[in-house]
Amino acid sequence: MLGMWPVLGDAGPVIGRRPIWFPLRALFVVGTAALFGTSTLGAGFAAAERPVVDPALLPAPAPAAPPEPTEQRNACVAVSAVPDGTGVPDEIGTLDFGAVWPITRGAGQLVAVIDTGVSPHPRLPGLRPGGDYVHTGDGLSDCDAHGTLVAGLIAATREPGSGFSGGAPEAQIISIRQSSNAFQRERQAGEEEGDSSVENATGYGNVMTMAMAVRTAADLGATVINISEVACVPGGTGVADGPLGAAIDYAARVKDVVVVAAAGNTGGAGGSACSSQNPSPDPADPFADQWNRIATVATPAWFDDQVLTVGSVDSSGAPAAFTLAGPWVDVAAPGTSMTSLSPTGTGLVNGTVDNQGNIAPIQGTSFSAPLVAAVAALVRAHRPELDAAQVIERIEATAHAPAEGWNPLVGHGVVDPLAAVTGQVDGLRGTAPADAVAIPMPTVPVPPDTRPRSVALAGAAAVGVVLVLGLGVSIPLRKRARPHSAGSAVASGSGPRPS
Repeated sequence: MLGMWPVLGDAGPVIGRRPIWFPLRALFVVGTAALFGTSTLGAGFAAAERPVVDPALLPAPAPAAPPEPTEQRNACVAVSAVPDGTGVPDEIGTLDFGAVWPITRGAGQLVAVIDTGVSPHPRLPGLRPGGDYVHTGDGLSDCDAHGTLVAGLIAATREPGSGFSGGAPEAQIISIRQSSNAFQRERQAGEEEGDSSVENATGYGNVMTMAMAVRTAADLGATVINISEVACVPGGTGVADGPLGAAIDYAARVKDVVVVAAAGNTGGAGGSACSSQNPSPDPADPFADQWNRIATVATPAWFDDQVLTVGSVDSSGAPAAFTLAGPWVDVAAPGTSMTSLSPTGTGLVNGTVDNQGNIAPIQGTSFSAPLVAAVAALVRAHRPELDAAQVIERIEATAHAPAEGWNPLVGHGVVDPLAAVTGQVDGLRGTAPADAVAIPMPTVPVPPDTRPRSVALAGAAAVGVVLVLGLGVSIPLRKRARPHSAGSAVASGSGPRPS
């Protein structure tokens, strides 16, 4: 194994001040063809060609299982419960999902959550097992308090007295556990408890198991796939994600699945490969190709032709400080101070608890992506005639665009669920525009000869002017005459002229 890079779920989903990593141990093997060409542009940046998909690298269909024996090494993540109530959490209220629910709630849609597993919860009645690439389970176990949060934001049902709900509360979830920070490969003979080569490993799951999970989700009939995990490598470094690209392409193009992925987070601890932010457009050349200045590549987010990649905004609607920019970012959604379903109980949570008892809020692009996956489920439920590419275009076209129309932090802007479902969007791929219809010019009538009337009106106007002027002159004259009349009434135009 050569060239090991940390590969992180949600690019290290930022959960409060202390990032909790969901790594996907990526292996880069000498001789593996890199899927993007690079040329150095200076320290930290490189020019990257768009990823190339090779369908021949698609993983073969197989039952979900880890490729090697694994064991749990770390304790499961503790969570902070929050009381339920009638108030609508910001992430639901900001996007106003409730305005869509009289039209559709996502019934008939199967959303695959490829994540850390999803724990059963009373508000996920349609939860299905999809398989486990981490251990020996079926996907319905979540030791990392991540996949359950994601699933809740997509499809938690509405309950009396509760303002919380997933964006598509009648959609069903199929859970595929693909990564976990709590598990590692099983110790081999001769490895001791404190062996640093084992203890320093950062969890279980890699881009190959993600590729297999995507193939499995597509074959199980998912109409939407949510991937709140990201593998990051520095710009200019080859990334061996060929099987993942092939699986994404298979899902999107062959199986007609809308694939939604988190953009990833910056600011990771420990020198994370996701810690370097991609640059904003150059003000001196705002229309330059952003692929020419890349500090961090994120997969599967960068498969822009097949994936709807989601960045985060904060409570003010501005790009979140942690959201990873990139030319592959398509849209954005709220991603700070989130509330969702508990992986260990029947209620809600809004944070995680560290070993010192500190509560950290839940935030990250991991939790923006499922809101967009919910929008995709709503669109598919209401507009079944649209294919996956058209659904993505509709979501992009109806987003609240930034001033420049698109930027690498929020893409086409914050999604609008109601507009995505009901808005009029022209020019979608695969739809024929309406036939042009010639509109006859109206006949212009010949105007009547108004000259006699104009002459008469002009004469009357002249008389009127004379009368008005005469009246205006007579008033002051009569006012001056009154003192000389000794108070006697003087009829207009009669009586002796004053001397």
